[in-house]
Amino acid sequence: MAALYVFLLFVTMNASPLNGKSAVVFQSDFGVTDSYASIMRGVAHSVDTDLQIFDIRHNITQFDTREAARSLLENALVWPSGTVFVSVVDPGVGTVRRSVVLKTKSGHYFVSPDNGSLDMVAQELGITAVREIDESVNRRKGTGEAHTFHGRDVYSFTGARLASGVITYEQVGPLLEPKVVQLEKITEATISEGVISGTLTSVDSFGNVGTNISTETFEKLGLVRLEDHADITVKHNGEILYSENLPYVKTFGDVSKGEPLLYSNSNYYMELSINLGNFSQRYGIESGSGWTIEIRKAK
Repeated sequence: MAALYVFLLFVTMNASPLNGKSAVVFQSDFGVTDSYASIMRGVAHSVDTDLQIFDIRHNITQFDTREAARSLLENALVWPSGTVFVSVVDPGVGTVRRSVVLKTKSGHYFVSPDNGSLDMVAQELGITAVREIDESVNRRKGTGEAHTFHGRDVYSFTGARLASGVITYEQVGPLLEPKVVQLEKITEATISEGVISGTLTSVDSFGNVGTNISTETFEKLGLVRLEDHADITVKHNGEILYSENLPYVKTFGDVSKGEPLLYSNSNYYMELSINLGNFSQRYGIESGSGWTIEIRKAK
């Protein structure tokens, strides 16, 4: 896994910004049924109509800073150096939480509330600097009394100004200590006496259930794709909710339609899935606090 990060970091650091300007890339938990995401894009265009503006996604689970952090890292690994990410998952909007722009050693910029959303990119890409947004300069005029839409008034505005070259990074605001708010730590996966114990970390839109068990750790059990099976036990707060024998396969189509499977995802972590189905919904399995998994090689 570490080797993958090093390779992708090399690629991003040696890429060029798009059209001579940095791209602005948005993500949020706003959804798409309201106008909030479109409004942020409009603010960015009002700063510079030539900006290249993209969306990662606007369906981050509401208030879930861990999901926001994971999404930022997955995307930062493939977007070119110089890209400006604007992440607005902001359950503390209007409170004393800091509004910052993180610059990583990979040359990426992240505009966000400092609430844990930046933890993963800071850890994996390294911190060059953290600056607090000076809202006396980098805030849309006439919005000083608006306290609940900083995505519009502060983050998209500042991100667009930075990406377009209207301001330099130094003009974002005062320099802070080179650190960001960290997420609550998830216990690392462990292996003992032929059993791997881990945590369920995510459920995507297809119902695939992610874990913190790396492929490297998993393969210490000695399983071979398509030939071996694993005994899977999922618990919630210690209560067993799922216990089955699953095949370890390369891809979904290696099993029949509707059949469950275990596979290594594109980020080289183990996931539970159903071919052309939704594992999470079928078995009532979620992720986060209290959700654990045990994997052992089937006899």
